[in-house]
Amino acid sequence: MAVTDPVDIRLLAALADLGKTAVHELAAKVGMDPREVAYRLVALSGSGLPLLVGVESDPQGLRAAIAGAPPSWANRPPQQQFPAPQQFAPPSHPVPQQPAPPMPPGPGPQGVPSGPYNVQGAPSGPYTVQGAPSGPYTVQGTPSGRYPGPPPRPQFAPPPVPIDPAVSTWGLPQTASWARGDEPARPAATGKRGKLGEVMETQGLEGEQLSVQLLEVQDPADYLFGAAGYRLEAGERAVVVHTEITNRGSIPFASLPDNYLELLAADGTAIGKAPVSLTSRPPHKIGVKPGETLGGHTVYVLPDATRVVSVRWSPRPEPDERTLTWSIED
Repeated sequence: MAVTDPVDIRLLAALADLGKTAVHELAAKVGMDPREVAYRLVALSGSGLPLLVGVESDPQGLRAAIAGAPPSWANRPPQQQFPAPQQFAPPSHPVPQQPAPPMPPGPGPQGVPSGPYNVQGAPSGPYTVQGAPSGPYTVQGTPSGRYPGPPPRPQFAPPPVPIDPAVSTWGLPQTASWARGDEPARPAATGKRGKLGEVMETQGLEGEQLSVQLLEVQDPADYLFGAAGYRLEAGERAVVVHTEITNRGSIPFASLPDNYLELLAADGTAIGKAPVSLTSRPPHKIGVKPGETLGGHTVYVLPDATRVVSVRWSPRPEPDERTLTWSIED
């Protein structure tokens, strides 16, 4: 199958570089909404491409969420909740042909029985009455009083699951802030810390042995931004960060080196890179081969009043023990 949509082409190219990744990480790499990325991947997977879209969950948390579902869900017709139970035919034996007594009048509409009636000599098992509805139906109008009806079918609800008190809050969608139920929670890690100009060693997602150096932070860099043909809004400024990455191992680093390179403000806010590049300051390119050292520049646009205190590099959106942080204040 030939892919012609430029958005799909860019999405598949990024996925081919990563090989295997989460939807929200792929969305962050290409700068798209995770919901649109998931929709496009499912559509492409069904078109015959060698693509498998998966999902991962917290089983205990999902069961707890199901147990706390609103009553309106439980009141749905059973066939909308679970597959209908298998019907078994009644035992076969002769039935005397006797006329049935007339049906008592009821508040239901003409032609719809207002309640059950007994036929003498009928078999003890379930049987079908001609003209009776085969499923739930609605009676127009308000009945004048209670009337007998068939016994309600049993509701098959999942057994209640005790809610773990530790699971008090859920993270925002696509943030992966929850821990898997089948794995112990990992302790929070901040990674390594250094100062401007220092080289720090870390690992990539596939075990790549990397060295990353923060060479320069140009703040402000409005003149470089304007020279490239871009325009800042009132109250904004541009910042340019120069980093260099070395692959010290034998595993190729297939990602964009500054994909998750962020500025950290004094209040702890993380500032992501702007989707622009400067002709006078070449950007990073995807991939670093074993033994190769490559550099590049990353551009940021932020409020003029924001005070930047550090630069953070990570191989994934959420910081972990592989994260590197440089302080740029004296």
